[in-house]
Amino acid sequence: MNLNDVHVRKATSDDFSDVMNVERLAFGEEDEARLVKDLLADASAEPFVSLLACYQGEAIGHILFTKALLEGSAPSPSVYILAPLAIKPAYQKQGIGGLLIREGRRILKEMGVELVFVLGHKEYYPRHGFKGKAEEAGYPPPYPIESIYADCWMYQFLIPETKDFPKGKVKCAEALDKPEYWRE
Repeated sequence: MNLNDVHVRKATSDDFSDVMNVERLAFGEEDEARLVKDLLADASAEPFVSLLACYQGEAIGHILFTKALLEGSAPSPSVYILAPLAIKPAYQKQGIGGLLIREGRRILKEMGVELVFVLGHKEYYPRHGFKGKAEEAGYPPPYPIESIYADCWMYQFLIPETKDFPKGKVKCAEALDKPEYWRE
């Protein structure tokens, strides 16, 4: 498969079953599909960015970015959380996740988003510009993360990083605001 043949586009409500299929197959369970379903229906997650990667007419990847806030900053800078990123097993390790991250980042920049967070694999996301130990940088997650996973709570500025950029605990969308989603 050539990445040039993969088309990334915004997912619409008509794509819901394709999105759910990608999530179920990518993770081999219902948890992420249920989370995505809940986030897509959650007004506190809006405006979200939901993207599908398609190859030869088949939905093979999905990424979701949802609105978040920094507590104690009024007004909060524009921040988002990436959760989840899903690629069907047959298409993993071929660059599709990076393609979705890059396109999502481009759209978020156009929207004026300044900072993106992710709780994910510490070997994978830094390859796409994320820095580990977001809590040490002044951005505690919504729920405590075990210290052995501190590197997994990551951040990425979409604007030039400055020392005077606000810090604060990240407040996520209501559907994501459950302790079980904050374990790596």
